[in-house]
Amino acid sequence: MSFTAILRKSASVATPLASRLVRVGQRDYHSVLFSALKRQVNLPRKSPSFVPFLQRYCSAATETPRPSSTESLLRVIESEIKDAQENDDNDRVEEIPKDFPFKIDDNAGQQTVILTREYEGELVKVEVHMPDFVTGEENDVDDDKEQPVQSSIPLVVTVSKKSGTSLQFNCVAYADEITIDSISIGVPETSEDEMAFDGPNFHDLDENLKKGFHKYLEIRGIKASTTNFLHEYMISKDSREYMGWLSNLKQFIEA
Repeated sequence: MSFTAILRKSASVATPLASRLVRVGQRDYHSVLFSALKRQVNLPRKSPSFVPFLQRYCSAATETPRPSSTESLLRVIESEIKDAQENDDNDRVEEIPKDFPFKIDDNAGQQTVILTREYEGELVKVEVHMPDFVTGEENDVDDDKEQPVQSSIPLVVTVSKKSGTSLQFNCVAYADEITIDSISIGVPETSEDEMAFDGPNFHDLDENLKKGFHKYLEIRGIKASTTNFLHEYMISKDSREYMGWLSNLKQFIEA
């Protein structure tokens, strides 16, 4: 039998077979078509004439399926992970200064870092929140002061006595500056139904009293050198947590 006749015979077999494969799906049409054509034309598996012939019928019998929404989402997530790995400091580990007075409790997946230390019989606990970033855009301006807004870290500082009473300071740490927004007194006997007096607005206090409270925090370790390190530390943590969030999201979508 001539090779032209072989091709005509194989084509007559492959055409209806290809139409059936559209219904079967792309999953196994290569192996089915290959086996059927090989039996009909008796060509070797690696025949140079058979390979392009098979490819033409495969392309004619099927169409490349469009990616599903899940596959599209996965590609976007993987692209974001790649960009984050290239641009962010998620692998950078901040070296803790030798004179850093606090123990750092940093748990992956948490938005806060807890600092603790003892000072003259008191327990000083600092809850450090994720930084509020400033992008440098023109709209990052304080309308009241008409000054550029700085990146900052919210802090909650609690100083507790052995008796159970405590002072809680709500602070914001900027570059080389710490502001106190409010001070409240914690009394252990106070029930949940009772609302303790939080005191006046800190900014309304006498200047000497405000300076005294700033000094009170400074000698307990809440000072510019501490918060400047924390700023860099929390930026690095934010990058790590974002990478972890992306990885967990990718695992969920893939499951």
